[in-house]
Amino acid sequence: MTNHPSKVAVVTPWYPTAQHPFRGAFVQAMVDATGPGTDMSVFHCEEWGHRQPAAPIESAYAKLLARTHHPLRFVPTAGGARVTQLPVPLSVTPRYAEVAKRHAEVLGQALQGKPMPFDIVHAHVGLSGGWGALANVGPDTPVHVTEHASFLGKLLDQPDAREMYDELLHRVAGFYAVGERVSRPLIDAFPHHKDRIELITNPVSFEYERPVPVTELRRWLYVGTLSQLKGVNWLLEAFARCHAEDPALTLTLVGDGPLHAELVERAAALGVSEAVTFAGVQPPDRALLLFREHDLLVHASRFETFGMTIVEASAAGLPVLVTRCGGPQESLAGIESDAGEMVEVEEGSDALVDGYRRLRDRFPDGLDLARARRVLDDRYGYATTAREHHRVWFGEDRG
Repeated sequence: MTNHPSKVAVVTPWYPTAQHPFRGAFVQAMVDATGPGTDMSVFHCEEWGHRQPAAPIESAYAKLLARTHHPLRFVPTAGGARVTQLPVPLSVTPRYAEVAKRHAEVLGQALQGKPMPFDIVHAHVGLSGGWGALANVGPDTPVHVTEHASFLGKLLDQPDAREMYDELLHRVAGFYAVGERVSRPLIDAFPHHKDRIELITNPVSFEYERPVPVTELRRWLYVGTLSQLKGVNWLLEAFARCHAEDPALTLTLVGDGPLHAELVERAAALGVSEAVTFAGVQPPDRALLLFREHDLLVHASRFETFGMTIVEASAAGLPVLVTRCGGPQESLAGIESDAGEMVEVEEGSDALVDGYRRLRDRFPDGLDLARARRVLDDRYGYATTAREHHRVWFGEDRG
């Protein structure tokens, strides 16, 4: 990695904290991949929603910010970078334009109204990270934006947010979607910006290999939010049916969400409580260990813009059973059968059960997990991501 004297700032609404160790893990991975060789500072502008009158809270917070964040305090983070956390108190609202403006306001208060003292700024999420960055840089500071958001359809339905996004695409030095499911609605909405929207995916670490290869597909693993969107209810139903055929099967659910209590009750009703572990939210390091302690990742999401856990599982030498929910078709293109089994998105458990049976019947000779890992490392590994970001930041390959 070549050292570069430029000072780089990363502005993001999502970044792991002790309270939310998974939130923004993909941003932390980008920092970990691109930070070495740069002088990088991360501004984590975390939304703190409230339902009280906004004016007195925002006024009090501005005074508190002046007393506690001047000068800004940074602590070490991934990739040799440093991070500061800036809470963004805002009224709970469905208006994306209001949220973006509030991010810009709080970041400006933290900077005491001065332009960000960096050579390059890279923001995550157009509205709000990108808008906040653009509002707080000097006229000659390039701002790059990575878009991950799965809610772009809702955002673009709001005229004020749509207008702001159009302006953002005009003003940024570079704009990068993490996959086609992100780029497509933007290109449809703003065809005049089609040539400005590039693809640079989220990075995944391939540093740690599985010490012992998978020999059977009995220890199932799910990592993510326990919600309807992630299809966890159908995953549990499918597991119960497969468990009836093979009582040695187990399922570990890593994460939390609105379906937690319902899933606990349903597991009991299905008679599989002893075989299902609700592991709760785990720090990223522990989650990566769990990939290497299980036999199969099952991901039944209804929609994904990328699907990082699927690539992380393959990096850990784990086969996957995953729905064709958008991102996975793109990330696993050309290696679907090497990495595992893909099934259609259905409101039921049949597709998952049938997919598991097919996968079990052709395991291990019908898979090539080593090839899948090599291909995915070349597509999404740290070296690839760092090379792409340094190309757009510094104008040359510094990989």
